[in-house]
Amino acid sequence: MLRAGAAVLALVAVLAGRAEAREPIIDMHLHALAADQQGPPPLALCSPITMPVWDPAHAPMENFGTLFQGAGCSDPIVSPKTDDEVMTRSISQLEKYNVIGLVSGPKAVVDRWRKAAPARLIPSLIPDWPLAAGFEQEFAALHAQGEAMAIGELGLQYDGVAPDDPRAERIWAFAEKEDLPVSIHVGPGPPGVGYLPGSGYRARLSSPLLLEEVLLRHPKLRLNVMHAGFPMRDDMIALLYSHPQVYVDLGVIDWTQPRATFHAYLKALVDAGFAKRIMFGSDQMVWPEAIGKAIEAVESAPFLTRAQKRDIFYNNAARFLRLDAATMARHAAM
Repeated sequence: MLRAGAAVLALVAVLAGRAEAREPIIDMHLHALAADQQGPPPLALCSPITMPVWDPAHAPMENFGTLFQGAGCSDPIVSPKTDDEVMTRSISQLEKYNVIGLVSGPKAVVDRWRKAAPARLIPSLIPDWPLAAGFEQEFAALHAQGEAMAIGELGLQYDGVAPDDPRAERIWAFAEKEDLPVSIHVGPGPPGVGYLPGSGYRARLSSPLLLEEVLLRHPKLRLNVMHAGFPMRDDMIALLYSHPQVYVDLGVIDWTQPRATFHAYLKALVDAGFAKRIMFGSDQMVWPEAIGKAIEAVESAPFLTRAQKRDIFYNNAARFLRLDAATMARHAAM
């Protein structure tokens, strides 16, 4: 009886482990960065962000720095102090939640992360701005070697450059020619970022409709509008309606915005009929635990069906990236 009981307990443990196993998630908005990429670590950030109240008598940098002091919440997420810890804690989150990430950042850092977790990371490259003379040849070679499966995050907005600016045309033409999907930042930066030295960030460039002429010139372009164009809901819906090939990701807004605000924005896109073109994204920068917070924000949405959650967490991104059956089978077995 003791042996039989032990066998039953072992079987129950196995079945429980299977029940707890998480289905794979694709994070379309993951960064591999150095610990000091967003400022001197450690940086404490509230989730959701406590919106700052600036006194313009203080210098912009002084005001901006208060955002990363964790003021206004009892449990801020705190960034690691070292590059190694950013990587190991991020990979730990990917493993905990069974995430496969489309990762971008400095190529040397991306390569190091991929070496540490090759099965969980898909490389995406960010072209330098202004564009180098031979970036097309460099990216084409990396694409052929499997070192670049996408382009982005394009941060043109931080340089004050609209996506339909003629200077960006080379990116769109190259991406269409090489059939490389592109992810572009459209929407929120840190509050007050436009006041930092050298920043070109302008809120007016958050309109997804600035992408319309790009899409019409390049009808074969695969485009992901990052941050789902938040907070320009109506412009985002108009673009999705008029251009059925466009997708969005939920990066950063799922853990920096108040839960009610995020859910209302996501619900508006779903209610408008676009649940098949919404993809999960964390926009993890130097706060690894943001990955779990972003996942929980989607999982807790009461208006989403289980099927819609699976589409957002995996199926839509797999379709957008054109993952083959073997790759999806490998993900399913992870």
